[in-house]
Amino acid sequence: QVLVLHDMLGLSEGPQLKFVRRYAELGAAISSAVSEFAADVRAGRFPAEEHTFHSDESR
Repeated sequence: QVLVLHDMLGLSEGPQLKFVRRYAELGAAISSAVSEFAADVRAGRFPAEEHTFHSDESR
């Protein structure tokens, strides 16, 4: 048997294999985080001034 890290961490979709114990549901967490990031970018909430670095030359 091959135990794949993606299956253990919940990164795979589809039925859970009998010989795999899921330790996390990271796929759902990653999907949610990416959706939130995309919504913030579309709404203009990110990047904000506090997320921006200005070099001395650009000021």
